[in-house]
Amino acid sequence: MIIVGELINASRKKIKEAIDKADDVAIKDIASNQVKAGADYVDVNAGVYVGEEPEKLVWLVQNVQSVVEKPLALDSPDPKAIEAAMAAHNNSWGPPMLNSITMEKDRWEKLSPVIANTEMKIVSLCMSDAGMPTTAVDRLKIAGDLVSGLTALNIPLDNIYIDPCVQPVGTNDSFGIEFLKAVTETKAKFPGVHIMCGLSNISFGLPERKFLNRIFMGQAILSGLDGAIIDPLDGPMMGTIAGATALAGNDKGCRKYLKAFRAGLVKA
Repeated sequence: MIIVGELINASRKKIKEAIDKADDVAIKDIASNQVKAGADYVDVNAGVYVGEEPEKLVWLVQNVQSVVEKPLALDSPDPKAIEAAMAAHNNSWGPPMLNSITMEKDRWEKLSPVIANTEMKIVSLCMSDAGMPTTAVDRLKIAGDLVSGLTALNIPLDNIYIDPCVQPVGTNDSFGIEFLKAVTETKAKFPGVHIMCGLSNISFGLPERKFLNRIFMGQAILSGLDGAIIDPLDGPMMGTIAGATALAGNDKGCRKYLKAFRAGLVKA
């Protein structure tokens, strides 16, 4: 299970304040804490800085990688920002991840030349110019287009992370099950491809959102999800991931589950 720590996003008030003040200590602390909690990648996003995004993203990359020995997820639809961040990224701990590309014509045409023939991991959202799909069938069609397009750019299957796009179950009671079907069917149709998402949108507008998110995470892992963009400081969620991964048969000897238990993340 690949965990991408989502907290260093300039749309968050505290992060933007830290960037505005050039408070590198605050950024480094958040990055370090996410890695200590289990993040495999640290997401960095400076999208609110229109006209300054490349410079701000590079600043984040340099400061985060000065304290963590992990690759980063470069979170932007702007090819200039991605190119600048790629140049600044230290690949000693692995190539960066792009978060994200879609089949929307404008976004695809701008980003595909940047990622072609690279070793980047590519988060690929099931979205097209027709909008966000609502059924597993529609998601699978877009996933197929993404896989075909990315492999044509010499992106290996193992570097492709399809995001079937979670939608709130509070607006349509089929959205949860259609997402889960899409996860299972995508893994079956495209062996070697990964499935990743940020799933908190499933509970939008409903009470006790974290409770629902944890349940849905367990369901998604058992359906084939093997990557998540989350807050790794959320202990109960990390415990849920460890438990579901063990139950899905993807934790040899239940070692990660036992480690999570010893860390106090697993509680009845």
